Amino acid sequence: MDQAPNRQFLDDITGALGWWREAGVDFDFLDAPRQWIVPEDEQDENGERLPPRRRPAVEENAPPPMPTRIDPALLPADLSAFREWWMRESLLDDSDPSGRIALRGEAGAKLMIVVETPEAQDSDELLTGPQGKLLDAMLAAFGTEREQVYLASALPRHDPVPDWRLAAERGVGDALARHVNLVSPQRLVVLGGNVLSLIGHESPQRAAVLRQFHHEGRDIPLLAGWGLAALMQQPRAKASFWNAWLEWTKVENG
Repeated sequence: MDQAPNRQFLDDITGALGWWREAGVDFDFLDAPRQWIVPEDEQDENGERLPPRRRPAVEENAPPPMPTRIDPALLPADLSAFREWWMRESLLDDSDPSGRIALRGEAGAKLMIVVETPEAQDSDELLTGPQGKLLDAMLAAFGTEREQVYLASALPRHDPVPDWRLAAERGVGDALARHVNLVSPQRLVVLGGNVLSLIGHESPQRAAVLRQFHHEGRDIPLLAGWGLAALMQQPRAKASFWNAWLEWTKVENG
């Protein structure tokens, strides 16, 4: 069999490749990328590439991602619904909702008092331990009692070391502001610098300072002071808070 044509064909190919090599082209390029190394899990038993696998379809009814912050637009618009929301909303507290302390009081109260957290002794009612005794003594000096006060806490359960930065990031301050608006008290007392920070004020450097609560077009006179635990440890702070109360009520009474 005559091998001359085949020989001539090989010579032509070799010559063409040599010409391109002398021209500086020593690699073959493609416009589209190509995967030269096939992963083992994409090979059959003979090392050949398997057909491409279909990606699993995204479930149309997959649940949406869990929110990481309380949406002010979704907060309850009436006090009764807010109380129910308060007892179950996970962004307020990650623990079992069964340990939460319910809110107490009536809308339109003459005085609303907000503390940081319930006491360790609390089970069915807010502030039933030593801090609660101090509060009752303060209320008696103010000429009122618990039944006439709306009593609330910024967080729904006792926590010895709350993460207040996380609470702020989750929008607990927005929930507290909505709570105050729904109660619509004549006056507001905030006990604890962390609570004051949640609603947009700096922590009080003195035992008691006078402020104004501004939210959603509402202005409520605000007396802010140290938390009950701090007042128990500082007798002079209690005297300072009492003087601030007298000044505050004198102004409010004209």
